[in-house]
Amino acid sequence: MDVTQIDQVRQFNRTVTERVGVLHDHYLGRDRPIGEARLLWEIGEQGQDVRRLRERLGLDSGYVSRLLRSLETDGLVTVEPQPRDRRVRAVRLTDAGRAERAVLDGRSDELASSLLEPLNTAQRARLVAAMAEVDRLLTAATVSLDAVDPDHPDAEHCLRSYFTELQERFETGFDPAQSLLPDAGELRPPHGLFLVARLHGEPIGCAGLKLPPGAPAEIKRMWIAPHARRLGLGRRFLAELEARAARHGCDVLRLDTNKALSAAIGLYHSCGFEEVAPFNDEPYAHHWFEKRIPKPSSE
Repeated sequence: MDVTQIDQVRQFNRTVTERVGVLHDHYLGRDRPIGEARLLWEIGEQGQDVRRLRERLGLDSGYVSRLLRSLETDGLVTVEPQPRDRRVRAVRLTDAGRAERAVLDGRSDELASSLLEPLNTAQRARLVAAMAEVDRLLTAATVSLDAVDPDHPDAEHCLRSYFTELQERFETGFDPAQSLLPDAGELRPPHGLFLVARLHGEPIGCAGLKLPPGAPAEIKRMWIAPHARRLGLGRRFLAELEARAARHGCDVLRLDTNKALSAAIGLYHSCGFEEVAPFNDEPYAHHWFEKRIPKPSSE
């Protein structure tokens, strides 16, 4: 890792924490630190499952429990077990909590305005554009890729979403029963694997890899949720699957795709895949791709 880049990131972190006031116990002039204030904002009008709240903010259970106890003591939230499953707790804002959240929203707007006010019009546009880019890149860095069983609920969620999208985008629609779908066993070790991408604990993408003995590795069912499609996950999936195929001893990686998926076709070309003659009878495929895989480094 570049030492200069690390120093710049640390400098950026110091500037932001100082400028937005997170170093103070009385964030935005209220009687609570930023952790409690952020929790109020994340709970929102509809309330939240405590477990999902932890995952969304990347906080450990003990710390979230302490924050919630403090907010509950102040009369700002209620925390109760769900009627259908008492192991699951839900947190909701009280009337006082909603009023406090409204005050925090107003003061957050004032803080944002104070950051922009000293700048001229061009500088404001540059700062806002730079913030949007930083937000996108930091979000991308937050995404995890995990190998899961194809029958895992997150995998099934991604595949259902994928099939629904194909049904809408393909000229002929999409019927999974007519497609050369891999059997779940083909996407389990040692015959393959299935990756799920998660952002704040929520599944936002998937990709499978078939590793048939004595044959090229094959990518199947790569999908990314529409709201996550500017995070570089397509390239990340391809790079991860290529690396895993190489470790498995494969020297060729294959995939097929439909002509309607123009963005995916462009991605495959840019990642070094070359069009080849059809290597299967997939009825929904119009393009077939291969890529030679370099041998993994022995270091």
